[in-house]
Amino acid sequence: MRARPTLLLLVIAWLLAPLAAAQPAESALTRLERDDFAHYTLALTWHPGFCESHSRPPRECRQPELRRGAEQGFVLHGLWPSLPGRFAARGVDRRRWWQEGCFLETPRADGSFCRAHPPLDLPEALDESLDAAMPGRASCLDRYQYAKHAACFALDSADYFAAAVELREAVNASAFGAFVALNQGGEVGRNDLIGAFEAAFGQGTGRALRLRCGGRGNRVLTEVRIAIAADRLEDFPAAGSLARQDRGRCATRVRIATF
Repeated sequence: MRARPTLLLLVIAWLLAPLAAAQPAESALTRLERDDFAHYTLALTWHPGFCESHSRPPRECRQPELRRGAEQGFVLHGLWPSLPGRFAARGVDRRRWWQEGCFLETPRADGSFCRAHPPLDLPEALDESLDAAMPGRASCLDRYQYAKHAACFALDSADYFAAAVELREAVNASAFGAFVALNQGGEVGRNDLIGAFEAAFGQGTGRALRLRCGGRGNRVLTEVRIAIAADRLEDFPAAGSLARQDRGRCATRVRIATF
């Protein structure tokens, strides 16, 4: 008779095990959701345009193996918190925050950023994903982005970059990402880019998009910046997760470069 309760508990545990396993793990997007600043800016570079617009392009533009696959979609520049309340309370304005970020608390070291900051300790799978998503790692862009935009929030580096990679993949998989990729090598209207964004993410969401262009007359697409509410990251790309921001400065007609 004493064995029955033990057997019953084992049966119950066996029945409940699949339910426990089915519970989704908390995502990096959830762990990065915040209430001490208004929004994140997801900065995604159109790599061919970025490289073309620089008279002295960095290593990731000069070495063909570092450009591989970049024409298939946007690459990651960064994920930037907006002005936090604690900095605003100290008299820091938005302009200064965008210029200096976390360096306001921990000034950057003199000399090479690569020498001053050791490589980030990321899980192997994430490390490989970030290599593909961010060619600028060849110039230590990942270390710079984390030090300037995440370190002073005590954001875990793995969560920070896992979230950024996931958001970048969502944009590239969208109808907006497809529109840009399909039109590379040609020109599109600036308003057509905004229209493609709204077609992908919802009417009126174009105010969350800031276009960046370079070259003569700001005619070459170099980057898009998407404002996402800091407490709604996991809901991206739902329209309600997007936040308004200022318009960019691109010509009426924009060329989408290709390698």
